[in-house]
Amino acid sequence: MKTHCHKIIALIKENLVQIVSLRGQLTLKADNSYVSQGDLLVQQLVLDYLTQALPAHQLISEELAPFNGITWDPQGSYVVLDPIDGTENFVSGLKEWGIGISIYTQGVHQESCIYLPELNDLHITGMPMTHHRSRIRGLSSSLTKQDLLQLEEGFEYRIIGCSMYNMLAAVRGAYASFENVKGVNCWDILPGLNFALEHGCEALVDGEPYQGQLLFPTQKYKIKIKTRHEVLA
Repeated sequence: MKTHCHKIIALIKENLVQIVSLRGQLTLKADNSYVSQGDLLVQQLVLDYLTQALPAHQLISEELAPFNGITWDPQGSYVVLDPIDGTENFVSGLKEWGIGISIYTQGVHQESCIYLPELNDLHITGMPMTHHRSRIRGLSSSLTKQDLLQLEEGFEYRIIGCSMYNMLAAVRGAYASFENVKGVNCWDILPGLNFALEHGCEALVDGEPYQGQLLFPTQKYKIKIKTRHEVLA
């Protein structure tokens, strides 16, 4: 059965050539990050779909922020979207960027997906997953030079600059762990957190076990995903 995530990804695939063609049309936001016309096209495609298929669900999307004056309902129905995660990679011509979606109905998680278009990599809730063993620790691109100098020796580290890529790698065991100690928005992390629960990984949000709850754009969250599968020594 095709779920909403399957249908949304099919719609994005139909428009992928146009999305990628817009990577050079970009604007610098107040926080010094980029938004491209590709981000905005993905957001509009999802919004148009929701208007027809899930009209009772409110869209929480990075490019709709800031969300001033909104009262969030933990028992509400929401679709949380990162239209292009890793926009810096996207506009720079790198392939490590992705689209993340999580759907909640009356506060309960229904499904999530991570789609990495130029890597031809898609995972949706319920899909089988091959698990790997790794000693690599994935790190956030928000780390400073001083942070990097303090890293523990004896491990392999990777900084990719795309939360969707990083969290999916951690859930698969291609990373032994992925951690963001600086804090990220809800749309950056909900798909990966829910995959972590589905596949038996340790998932922490602000130091506490994640239990599938909605996260809202009221703060930034520190997260860690650690595989429970055998790790390479």
